[in-house]
Amino acid sequence: MKPYLASGLRPVMTLLVLLAVWATVSKTSGIQTFLLPTPKSVAIALWEQRGMLASSTATTLTETALGLLLGTILGAVSALAIVYSPFMQRWLMPLLLISQAIPVFALAPLLVLWFGFGMASKVVMAIIVIFFPITAAFSDGLRRTDLGFLDLARTMNASPLSILSHVRLPAAMPAFASGLRVATAIAPIGAVVGEWVGASSGLGYVMLNANARIETDVMFAALFVLALMAISLWVLVDRVLKRLLFWAPDTTAMA
Repeated sequence: MKPYLASGLRPVMTLLVLLAVWATVSKTSGIQTFLLPTPKSVAIALWEQRGMLASSTATTLTETALGLLLGTILGAVSALAIVYSPFMQRWLMPLLLISQAIPVFALAPLLVLWFGFGMASKVVMAIIVIFFPITAAFSDGLRRTDLGFLDLARTMNASPLSILSHVRLPAAMPAFASGLRVATAIAPIGAVVGEWVGASSGLGYVMLNANARIETDVMFAALFVLALMAISLWVLVDRVLKRLLFWAPDTTAMA
């Protein structure tokens, strides 16, 4: 079997096995359907609520994409500041640690209070979630540039900007790509948590309302769409990074 066919069949087979286990458990365990709906009822909910789920997915995807874009830019700039400025390192590192020490659930109500119930609070939440992996991975990559390359560039009287653009940045790109993959996988968490705390649309909002109405099939349908959206976004970013960094070793975290 060709490699690309095998790589495409693996997730399909995994999904089919999980569906089979799910259907068996829901039918034989005696668990009430409002606690564990059957795959069939979730599929029906997916179809009947397809319009609402589509618009909610567009909202959550927009929040996630904006958070990922802005968080990546902010993280990359912060990494450069940390590496090139000891003063900035002393000020930024505590902020990085604090951003990870405080649970996102604790920050969400404050962000909704400060930025409102609209998209802004969810985008800021996604930025906070992905800020650390981008900054940590990129700064580590910049620091691990081969000293021989740096010495050679200085011997040739290269300017600091030339060393950055032609030596340090290319050497740090694999580490940056790894951080971006991690950030892509966790970015939807920030958006959904923000929607749980306060929103008028989005998949998190749909799940919260479905849970309050004990519409477990709708909640599972929204969760399925969220997982599909997150996986698709990760695959897209992974494919783009592989094309852009064709010369670098494969740093993919998932086979």
